[in-house]
Amino acid sequence: MKLKLLLLIVSICSIRCSDTKNKEIQARPQNEVLVLGAIHGGHTTDPVYNTAYLEKLIREIKPDFILAEIPPDRMEAAMEGFKRDDSVSEPRVMRFPEYVDVVFPLTKELDFEIIPTAGWTRPMAEARSAKLRAISKDSSRIKDWEAYRAANKRSDSLYQATGKVNDPYFIHTNQYDDIQDVALQTYNQLFNVELGLGGWDNINIAHYWNIEKALEKHRYKGKRFLIIYGASHKGWFLRELRKRDDITLLEMKPFLDAIQ
Repeated sequence: MKLKLLLLIVSICSIRCSDTKNKEIQARPQNEVLVLGAIHGGHTTDPVYNTAYLEKLIREIKPDFILAEIPPDRMEAAMEGFKRDDSVSEPRVMRFPEYVDVVFPLTKELDFEIIPTAGWTRPMAEARSAKLRAISKDSSRIKDWEAYRAANKRSDSLYQATGKVNDPYFIHTNQYDDIQDVALQTYNQLFNVELGLGGWDNINIAHYWNIEKALEKHRYKGKRFLIIYGASHKGWFLRELRKRDDITLLEMKPFLDAIQ
């Protein structure tokens, strides 16, 4: 009898503790996260998905933080140059018009913080390029290189067949990610280990490590995070972000609709 009573008390306490914990979790405001797929140089030439479009989109999103494809060790120089000359002259960052022409200028008007999260380093990029060149010329790797090129052609063909090249609506769909994966997963399977830190999975792990650090630092603050990376990274990041239970992933479509 005493044992049954003890078990009942323990059970009631467990239920109450669990309910209290669940209420505490529900009371903590989740951060909102969006992933924006950029087309880099294409933003300077595309008639629709251009820098003016990006500016309108970011204004509509109203982020508190922008997690950028900028290496942490390049951010200070980029921001110093922008504050001094009203332009970005840091070589690594200059490659990305989404930052040079849109994000940095918007810091003058909107209240958000740029957090650099790219895992790239110059030695890593140079090593990857050298290894790929060597593979392409290696007579013992002809089949691998042909498979890699065929996967790229297949992916490009599928993308062109949609008739939605650089369409911001299409870029922010699962179908777009699937088409990218036709090439990227073959590339990853063939060369990820060989390319070391510059391999596809490996570099995304490095990027995402920095993204996770930013999300952890601001966990349960009810803020809005906008991740801006080359569109090919979007699917990889989303697969990882969907594993988190402390954030709310937002779709891009409502924001695209709002600026039409």
